[in-house]
Parts: sequence; C-alpha cells; structure tokens
Amino acid sequence: MRMLQAKGYTLSHDPEEICGEYVVVNTCGFIGDAKEESIELLLGVASLKEKGEVGHIAVMGCLSERYMKELTSEIPEVDFWYGKFDWRGFARMLPDRRKCIEPKPWERMLTGDKWNAYIKISEGCDRFCAFCAIPLITGRHKSRPIDEILEETRQLVGEGVREFNVIAQDLSSYGLDLYGYHALAELIDRMAGIEGVDWIRLHYAYPTDFPYDVLPVMARHRNVCKYIDIALQHVADPVLERMRRHFTGTQTRELVSRLRRVVPGIRIRTTMLVGFPGETDDDFQKLIDFVRETKFDRLGAFAYSEEEGTFAALHLKDDVPEVVKKQRLDTLMKLQEQIAFSLAEDQIGSQVKVIVDRIENGRVVGRTEFDSPEVDPEVFIYIPSGIKMPDPGEMVYAQVTATEGYDLIAELVDGERG
Repeated sequence: MRMLQAKGYTLSHDPEEICGEYVVVNTCGFIGDAKEESIELLLGVASLKEKGEVGHIAVMGCLSERYMKELTSEIPEVDFWYGKFDWRGFARMLPDRRKCIEPKPWERMLTGDKWNAYIKISEGCDRFCAFCAIPLITGRHKSRPIDEILEETRQLVGEGVREFNVIAQDLSSYGLDLYGYHALAELIDRMAGIEGVDWIRLHYAYPTDFPYDVLPVMARHRNVCKYIDIALQHVADPVLERMRRHFTGTQTRELVSRLRRVVPGIRIRTTMLVGFPGETDDDFQKLIDFVRETKFDRLGAFAYSEEEGTFAALHLKDDVPEVVKKQRLDTLMKLQEQIAFSLAEDQIGSQVKVIVDRIENGRVVGRTEFDSPEVDPEVFIYIPSGIKMPDPGEMVYAQVTATEGYDLIAELVDGERG
C-alpha cells in the first residue's frame, strides 16, 4: 500500500465496502477455515467485477502462493496472480501516476489504529511440525536484521505508534540464520531503549530451544509487556512425539514454571490442538488435567484438520472421529472459560494501566499490557461526569470494579494518565 501511495494512487482498506479501479485481495492458506474465507471473498469480489462495480482484481498471499495453478482456472475473473512474497510485483506493474522514490521495503501505510502496529521480525519456519503447512507455504526461517527493525520502529514512533506487537512464525529462532545465535533478547532490549516505545508484546514463540535470555529483558524493562504467546499444542508425550514437536510433557511444565518464576506476573497465551491422529481418551485427559492445574491466562484451541502435504496428511491416519474432536474441543474450551472468568475476577480491586482503543456508548474501551489487539479481553471504563473523556491512543489508569465474562469493568482513576 505504501508503494502504491508513493506512485500516486489513492487507497482505502475496507472489506465491507469493496470498490475501486483495482482490488487487491490478500489470502490465507494456513487452515481449512481460512482457506474457505479467502475463497468466499474472492468469489464475492469476482461477482462485483461482473456487475461492473470494481475494475481489475489482483490476488496475493499464502493461498495463491500454494494453489496458484488451481485457482487461476477456477476463478478466471482474477486479472493478476501473485504469491506471498511478490507483493512488489503488483505495485511495480502499475504505471506511475507521479514521479516517486520507491519506499524502503519495510515502510508501510497504517490502516488500523494509529497507536499500535505489528512488527514482523522474521518469516518462515524450520520446525516442520507434522500438522503444520506453514513451512510449505513460507519456506525456511529468515530473520530480518536488527538495525532494519530498529529503523522501522523509530519511524513508526515518529508517526504516533506507541504499542508494538512483535510477531513471527517462530520468535524462538530469531537471529540464528543471520548471526548464529538467538538474538531475540538483544533485539527486544534495544527496541525497549527507543524513546516513545511504550509497550512491546511478543507473539508466537516456540517451546523447543526457547530463548530464555529474553525473560530477564522482559523483567527489567517496564515497556516490555509481561506477556508471551507460545503455542504448546499438547502435553501427552505420545501425541507430542507424533506431532514432531521435539519437546516432552515434562519439559512443557518446566518451561511454564520457569516463565512464571523469572517474570513474576507474566501472562501466558497458548494454543492447543485436539483430535490429532492417535490421540486417545487418556491423552486428552492428560491435556485437560494440565490446563486445569496450569491455569493459562489466555488459551485458544483447534480441532485437528488434515492439511495437504504435511507429514500427518502423508503418513498418519486421521482416525479421531469428527464428533469426538468437537466434543474434546468443547470440553477444553468450557474448562478454559471457567479458568479465564476466575482469573478475571481475581483482578477486582486492582489498578490497571489501559491503552484506549475507542469510545463506545459513553464508555472507554481499551486493553491492558496483558491484552493483545483483536484476540484478548478488553477493559470497559466508566468516566465520571465532569471528567474529560480520554482520546483513543491515550493511556489511563483505572480501578477494576467488576467483570463481564472475559472482560474487566473499571472506573477511571482521576488524574492518572500517561
């Protein structure tokens, strides 16, 4: 979008109101539901083109990277096909509408909230878990240089961004390919030293070879959120072995214990996968017992679905009935709901720092450092009469007075703003 903007094009990002001379659809090919959503959107845009409501259609992203040949014949209305890594191709194909200097590769046009941004520090994955298609789509792990990431961070700070969600398919491997060592701790330590960076949050670490030296960095810097997103997937050794996770249930427990010991108060987000080939009732019960005793702050789960080309699809029989997968998923998520509600209630009476995302029905809606945009709970703050309403992007302090499911209800602490 930044490249197109530099070439003189006017852009908008609104999936609900699709129009324009050119429509660019970015697709996902990670799991079945994402593929279906991408295809449905493509068919919808194709229909708009037939009605004359849009001009040309370009498609890029993971789905087209993997299935370009099949999609080209199935959706002939699409004019231009690009893979996940050829987004420059479309921008360079269009004629310049004004003379410009091509932006740096990491420069962007912000389309969401102006106070938070995602920083992707690497692409790809070398793990090859049995169930996962990511390496088949993205290729091997490739880190971005630290200095480039810091330059991007400084520019975003200059544009008003204060919350940074650091993401990768595998944070744990960051730096190995470039520097020969785990460099995540060094990167986060240097990012935290940039003036104007208020929150840094880490997403998608891998348990095997976890870079433990990032934990003291997290504990030392106030602007590094006490939050880690690390997909554990399971705890039963037979399942972990078939998943090719190269990690045991005992090591999983030791990892969680160490996270909480080194960074007191850390919130852990994880993901579990149920119904993997060969998962027995006993395996699933071990998972339930583990979740009950560990009490994860945030937990999402999926029922296994066979992904074409993966080790599991090629070598393991999908032998857990769909009805059993659904029952196990429901059981796990009901347990996590109880845990999450209880943990939320434990926060009643505490004071929290909140970044304001929006004003809704006279209430401030925001998040704490323990809540990532879009995926985690929110805080609803009542503003007493006579008190100035904070602006979106502002940070305020609030006293938690109640809960509403996963979310917190709070009152503004007068005069406490940041």
